[in-house]
Amino acid sequence: MRLLLDTHILLWWLDDSSKLSDQARALISDASNVVVVSAASVWEIRVKESLGKLHLPASFAEALDKEPFERLPVTLEHAHRLKGLPPHHRDPFDRMLIVQAQCEYLTLVTADEILRQYDVDSRLV
Repeated sequence: MRLLLDTHILLWWLDDSSKLSDQARALISDASNVVVVSAASVWEIRVKESLGKLHLPASFAEALDKEPFERLPVTLEHAHRLKGLPPHHRDPFDRMLIVQAQCEYLTLVTADEILRQYDVDSRLV
């Protein structure tokens, strides 16, 4: 399975947070799965950090680099695909993750129930 981590799932994984479910841990740690992290998630994290809404350790970038995750850039195709996306969710970063999952045939791993309203393969964890 090819998994795209929602931003909060990525942060919980890197922090080894108790908020991360056993199901999510199993999916991410399963070597038969390909785990993908979007540039949109890092963008969201850095925006929230710059606004003082999120505090990250200085080693955040290094911790992320140590993970065997594939990196997914934001492309023009992804941006154009936003046009047809229904307005179920207003968060622009979540909307980008939805279209990336659609375009790249990824399964979105999330704890956000609203995202399941979209036509996208997802795992609610």
